[in-house]
Amino acid sequence: MTGTLSAPPAVDRRRRWLPELLRQAPFRRYWSAQTVSLFGDEISVLALPLLAVLGTGAGPAEMGYLTAAALIPNLFFSLLLGAWVDRYPHKRRLMVLADLGRAVLLAAVPLAYLFGVLSLGQLYVVAFLTGTLAVLFEVAHGTLFVSLVPRKDYVDANALTNGSRAMSFVAGPSVGGFLVQTLTAPVALLADAVSYLFSALFLARIGPIRTTAPASDDGAGLGLKRGLRFIARAPILRSLLLGTTTLNLFNYMFTALYVLYVSTELGLSPGLLGLVIGIGSIGALLGAAVTGRLVRRLGIGRTVVLSFVLFPAPLVLVPLAGGSPPVVLGVLFASEFLSGLGLMMMDITVGSLQTAVIPEHLLARVAGAKRTVNYGIRPIGAVLGGTLGATLGVRPTLWIATVGAIAGLLWVLPTAIPKLRELPEPDHAAAG
Repeated sequence: MTGTLSAPPAVDRRRRWLPELLRQAPFRRYWSAQTVSLFGDEISVLALPLLAVLGTGAGPAEMGYLTAAALIPNLFFSLLLGAWVDRYPHKRRLMVLADLGRAVLLAAVPLAYLFGVLSLGQLYVVAFLTGTLAVLFEVAHGTLFVSLVPRKDYVDANALTNGSRAMSFVAGPSVGGFLVQTLTAPVALLADAVSYLFSALFLARIGPIRTTAPASDDGAGLGLKRGLRFIARAPILRSLLLGTTTLNLFNYMFTALYVLYVSTELGLSPGLLGLVIGIGSIGALLGAAVTGRLVRRLGIGRTVVLSFVLFPAPLVLVPLAGGSPPVVLGVLFASEFLSGLGLMMMDITVGSLQTAVIPEHLLARVAGAKRTVNYGIRPIGAVLGGTLGATLGVRPTLWIATVGAIAGLLWVLPTAIPKLRELPEPDHAAAG
């Protein structure tokens, strides 16, 4: 007796090569929303400052104010929004509204430019309000993540989303530069506005998800304190936050002076500088690809420790760079590539570990508290780097910044983190 076997549906054959998480429609739509938004953001990173310079005549001081306007909401609103979001039951709705709000704000900029009424003040307001909506989106993000992703898949899920981020680092600035050059900066901003609309659409189409009851309404004051109190009581989370904050303080000292140093002291042209940064993005892509395997081989704890070394340590090569142009380029390539690899390893493993130890009903509040500390230190590091660079010199300050960044590891080594093989359970004792 003979018969014919029916072939599997074409859609199944097409999806065999996809990672398991991306075969699941809810996570795939969540990942798609993240991916398209990240690419749009990289376009705005280039287009908005260029529009400030070319469209309003902004100088160095004004550019500093524009950067600060986008960062200040992290200091002002992270704790407040985190406490409020945890008490609001429809967190995905907040993320969709944040996307739509950012789309409207960015779309208003080219319209103002078209009618000849664009001002630097408007750009400050847009940067501040989009930064505020970004805080709202991010503090609500953790709850959606844990609703879609089983605990055992946290590392793989973070690898996929951070892989998109790494890819946006590679392609986003190139696309942004092309759009600015061919269509002007205001039109390029429309691409980011459209990306937020697509992100909102993908999030809205995720469909029903597992939800948790909103946190008890314990009052605004206590709500703000509970996120900070949990961090203080949770040894793993406290150590990770202190370590990453220390690293970010020194890393933003380095970032404030890097372009100045390599372009004036080392004599790199803008084209070569872009190539060097692109090499770092390729390292980040590799980091997204290999981190899951490293975690399975070494354990989550050892991989975290390795990332705390591999991200900052290669940057020591920058103040060491010297000699012939090929040697300088080779050293800078190695520095950016290895540091990009370590950065992605850190983002994936630290993000997974932090999510694992936080009880679901505290995710937004703790995210707000973490964001206040970790993002709040960044402008301080940039100002400190500029001040030390002006007083001590650029190269000595780079030495301080690169060596100091490695000190973040000292917060992690004495803890239980290096011994962790798997993601731990939520720390309910610290939440009490």
